[in-house]
Amino acid sequence: MLQRTLAKSISITGVGLHSGERVRLRLHPAASDSGIRFRRIDLAGEQGRIVRLTPELINDTRLSSTVVTTDGIRIGTIEHIMSAFAAYGIDNILVELNAPEIPIMDGSSLPFIYLLQDAGVIDQPAEKRFLRIKQPVMFTEGDKWVRFTPYEGFQVTLTIAFDHPVFNRSNQTFQIDFAGQSYVDEISRARTFGFMQEVELMRSHNLGLGGNLSNAIVIDDMDVLNPEGLRYPDEFVRHKILDAIGDLYILGHPVIGAFEGYKSGHAINNALLRKLLAQPETFEWVTFPHNRQLSSAFHPLPQVA
Repeated sequence: MLQRTLAKSISITGVGLHSGERVRLRLHPAASDSGIRFRRIDLAGEQGRIVRLTPELINDTRLSSTVVTTDGIRIGTIEHIMSAFAAYGIDNILVELNAPEIPIMDGSSLPFIYLLQDAGVIDQPAEKRFLRIKQPVMFTEGDKWVRFTPYEGFQVTLTIAFDHPVFNRSNQTFQIDFAGQSYVDEISRARTFGFMQEVELMRSHNLGLGGNLSNAIVIDDMDVLNPEGLRYPDEFVRHKILDAIGDLYILGHPVIGAFEGYKSGHAINNALLRKLLAQPETFEWVTFPHNRQLSSAFHPLPQVA
């Protein structure tokens, strides 16, 4: 299988969920083996340089996955667009933005799926590299845990645990195997969510400043406040899977394996990636010159009607 990039540049505008700032985002094709890179075009000099994404750069995980470099470059809330990149198997791309945060759009990854579909995706003359899990790797923090296990494909299983009437009415565990299920149909439409009682605390920490009922599910003491309700009966756990897929793709390469988590979040997902990379005996890098050798989980490009 070959590496992928965009067929053409494309842009979109929106608002940052936490910063509340207006954002213009532009995606550009990139050369083979250049990876997923970001540039803050509103910053000058060294801070305006191109940053190649790695798990070690995720240094702020308060309610999102945020790049923070040693010289203070911030690129916030990258998990939703990274989830869309994972769905399309994008290997090489340059993401430019004129603010400190990726726009939230409607709180899901679907607007980014539409954006990638409009730009088009093309193969490049270099082999795509996959990270194959050889041995189980687990990270725990209190009662939370996440783990990779060997699996010939890509499967994600997550469980959330909220003691709240809204969550008690829905399934809090969901599993998806991408060899037989569709990211677009099952995951991409699931929106981020938060509790009304936490809004003031978040805003006192300069978080959630751009949040509203058009880009997040908001929950009060008893119910969902969004007049349209939920897109899936179990939208909450599906969104956590959307986030996890984006967090894992910060590796810049697809994972051949199974990921499972209980009460997972951005911090613990990133900790698992760092632990994995620190134990080279637990994984191997592989390529597939012939697509038929590769699990069908990685073959189809998402299509939205």
